[in-house]
Amino acid sequence: MDSTMRGTVEMTAAMVILGTIGWFVVMSGEPIMDVVFWRCAFGAITLLIICAALGLLRGTLSLRIVAIAALGGAAIVINWLLLFSSFSRASISIATAVYNTQPFMLVGFGALFFSERLTLTKLAWLGIAFAGMLLIVQGSPDAGSDAGPNTGNVGTDYFIGIAMALGAAFFWAVAAIVTKKLKGTSPHLIALIQVCVGVVILAPFANLSHLPADVWSWSMLATLGVVHTGLMYILMYGAIQKLPTYLQGSLSFIYPVVAILVDVVAFGHRLHPAQMVGGAAILIAAAGMNLGWTLWKSKTPAESTQAIK
Repeated sequence: MDSTMRGTVEMTAAMVILGTIGWFVVMSGEPIMDVVFWRCAFGAITLLIICAALGLLRGTLSLRIVAIAALGGAAIVINWLLLFSSFSRASISIATAVYNTQPFMLVGFGALFFSERLTLTKLAWLGIAFAGMLLIVQGSPDAGSDAGPNTGNVGTDYFIGIAMALGAAFFWAVAAIVTKKLKGTSPHLIALIQVCVGVVILAPFANLSHLPADVWSWSMLATLGVVHTGLMYILMYGAIQKLPTYLQGSLSFIYPVVAILVDVVAFGHRLHPAQMVGGAAILIAAAGMNLGWTLWKSKTPAESTQAIK
């Protein structure tokens, strides 16, 4: 198996694992604060073992690197809290679709803080994603008896769930921008610092005096830490080293597809047609942004010359 094929398998596996995270969060039956705390705790143990096995703990990290990684860790923890909380309010499908507005958050940060140029194509994809967002909101179960989707018990805080998913995307973009400052630092070490920060931040708020009493809940929480954090990071970072950017971007959309399928199969959630169109619009726009698709044909130099004549 060549390097590209191996990377494709690793990235696919990582995205499939990520797509099932909503099921484990819901099935754990634990408060979201506790879920994120234990994900960080089990993830920290797993990543510590991995970093030790790879010999990454032998060197020294500067205070600057630790501080920047910790800042990114705080953003990641808020990201997880908001995303996991949105599942019970807007359903896993809707929350995942809205969460995939991440590329547009990054574009906005790039324009605001790094003077990156906003092209007409990027603005067009942003407009399509915004239209998709409006369709999703319009399809709210609170928007009227005829407008609501057959999504089962998605909760009464539908709009709050959408806002939480948007907030999660925002803090993911913050973490991504912060992590850009850590070029040359092992991503496994960065992830280890981030989950350790999560343990420290959430320990005062987690319900540690009343721990889960059954094996099922512990197995869900351990899986979130070991598989959805430790193993997923190994697979994803391994794939990133082997794959060209365009292939990384295209394979990343396995995640929302799997998440939506899990929501349909495991929980029987069915989306209103308007929400299906809205979710598809967001995912297509995000793909277009990530993969550099254009919405119109550019003129060739010859055509431009003829137009001038």
